[in-house]
Amino acid sequence: MNARASRRRRSGGRSARQALRLVARAPEAPFIERQIPYYELLDDGALALIEENAETILEDIGIEFRGDPGALESFRGAGADIDHERVRFPRGMCRSIIQASAPREFTQHARNPERSVVIGGNRTVLAPAYGPPFVRCLDKGRRYATIEDFRNFVKLTAASPGLHHSGGTVCEPVDLPVTKRHLDMVYTHIKYSDKPFMGSVTHPDRAQDSVDMAKVVFGEAFVDANTVITSLINANSPMTYDATMLGAARVYARNNQATVISPFILAGAMSPVTIAGTLAQILAEALAGMTFVQLVRPGAPVIFGTFSSSISMQSGAPTFGSPEPTLVLYAAAALARRLGVPFRSGGGLCASKIADAQAAYESANTLQAAALAGVNFMLHAAGWLEGGLAMGYEKFVMDADQAGMIGALLKGVDLSENGMAMDAIREVGPGSHFLGAAHTQANFEQAFYRSNVADNNSFEQWREDGELDAAQRANRIWKETLANYEPPPLDEATDDALKAFMDRRKSELPDKE
Repeated sequence: MNARASRRRRSGGRSARQALRLVARAPEAPFIERQIPYYELLDDGALALIEENAETILEDIGIEFRGDPGALESFRGAGADIDHERVRFPRGMCRSIIQASAPREFTQHARNPERSVVIGGNRTVLAPAYGPPFVRCLDKGRRYATIEDFRNFVKLTAASPGLHHSGGTVCEPVDLPVTKRHLDMVYTHIKYSDKPFMGSVTHPDRAQDSVDMAKVVFGEAFVDANTVITSLINANSPMTYDATMLGAARVYARNNQATVISPFILAGAMSPVTIAGTLAQILAEALAGMTFVQLVRPGAPVIFGTFSSSISMQSGAPTFGSPEPTLVLYAAAALARRLGVPFRSGGGLCASKIADAQAAYESANTLQAAALAGVNFMLHAAGWLEGGLAMGYEKFVMDADQAGMIGALLKGVDLSENGMAMDAIREVGPGSHFLGAAHTQANFEQAFYRSNVADNNSFEQWREDGELDAAQRANRIWKETLANYEPPPLDEATDDALKAFMDRRKSELPDKE
């Protein structure tokens, strides 16, 4: 046996010591109560100018609503001008409709009431990545995602204290038929997690199935009166909504469930190359979509969403973690606050194919900007690789660790008597140290955020532990987490009713569209 192999075998106790450190973390909170100021990029005059430009887009250029005559009639009845599928809005119409009925904040109830989240105001809710058809890990590389991967990521999310929401399509289980996989995905969120979740939007019937499954869990009357599902409705930028997204949004709005109305922007291709031009277009598209929801059911929760990145003007490929989307994010958050609705944007976005330095830099740039901007619902906070094409197991663990750090940052500075620590300063006095002070002993377990991924030991200790890099340590963590995971209890009768619903719907649905 060589020396390195011997060192690797002796490192078995390392994971136990890491687990012990995790126990010392602060109790898990269902969401973050922000205690620090927002980063305000633009003054009121600049924001008002962008708002005026958005109104000009809505009034002069208009937004297309394709394949949905009902949406056109709703807008016509509210006073908009309809030209085929192009809708032009009188100046101020969208803003007045939204501000008259859309809630400034709302509670999304989880099946475990202790996991319910408040979206809006000074709260921040973090959710994992959404939509990748591929997954990646150190052991198997890049491959198509399966329903087993989907279950794994739901479990990892449920076990991550820094993530507050189970998310939606955490990866696309391509081993199941497109027409039926939404049933298994929603069931997985309900069965293996008691955090709130997102519903399907790939067809109006799939949105309705999501709502109906939620009714099995919460009861029909509760669902009608409360929000238990959030859904992602993307504009088909530039300035277009398609029938699929409109149909799904209508289902959720009719049932009083939340919709994230989110323009999907790759600046330079789907919006102008300038920050101000992109912001005006984002605001116009979001206003139009949120107005549609309020016309379907006044008071249905909406979230002003953005997904804004840029492209390489040389290759046309999306880029992430660059300065321009960060500036868009800061300003869009302020626009949402001025409108009076919750705000959504991205978390750990990157273009890297693996969990490397590029992934870390780009993800950190986006994640921290989103936190400082005042994002209320932070989608893609963990796992995102390859511009959203892949969900990474190791990347997920590393991102979830960073999500916990964001929670610590947003808590701000403790100005209580204990936080002031004057008794410690008096006890120690000049020339000594604080390690043995009574205040230190009383606070050390939760004094600083403790990463379960980073290695801060000496070189000799790192070598003894196997000379692992961050991705290798994360690989071990996700495997241990899944091996030890126990799903939260689910009432047996409810579980049986969900399975019966799924069996019936699967028998009614074709295997192919």
